[in-house]
Parts: sequence; C-alpha cells; structure tokens
Amino acid sequence: MIPIVAKYLIPKGFSGLTIYPFVFVNKKGLLNNKVLINHEHIHIKQQLELLILPFFIWYGLEYIYRLIQYRNAKKAYRNISFEREAYANERNFNYVKTRKIFMFLKYT
Repeated sequence: MIPIVAKYLIPKGFSGLTIYPFVFVNKKGLLNNKVLINHEHIHIKQQLELLILPFFIWYGLEYIYRLIQYRNAKKAYRNISFEREAYANERNFNYVKTRKIFMFLKYT
C-alpha cells in the first residue's frame, strides 16, 4: 500500500480512494487516520483477490444496480458489497490479517 496525498483526484464528499497499490487521500492529515487507512486497506485486499480490473468492473456494475434499486447516489454507494464490508470492519484493525478470501460476498 502506497499512500499519496492527491487533493484534486478525490471526488467531492470523499476522503480517500484506492487503486492498487495506491491509497489516495485529499489531505495530508488523513494519512494518520487509522480508520480511513484500514478501510482503504480492506479495498486493497478486495482488489487483489479479484485481480484488480474485475474489481472495478464489478464495483461499477454493482453501483449502477444499487443506483437503480435505491434511486439515491449516496445510498447506492454505501450499499455496494465492497463498501459494506469495508465500513463494517474499518474499526477492526486485525480484520485485514484475519479476513477470509471473498468476504465481500457476505455483504451482497
């Protein structure tokens, strides 16, 4: 995981973005935010197990599905299985070490 401060790369309303192997944050101070970094580290694991490109295809398709389902962009984003797993476990700092493969499927 390679952290990078990239103020203009992060979409409005978000603090971080992960594109393996990089974790982009919009403010330097966020590099010390253990919860955010753990959340993004969970995304690193998800991307690796899906061999990166399929992760983004799945993420995009699931976002579109959730957007149709909820008709609300924020609710659609929060209900993507990858995000549900990351948000549910972002405060568990041992999660990445103990996480079983394809755990995001539990959140579909």
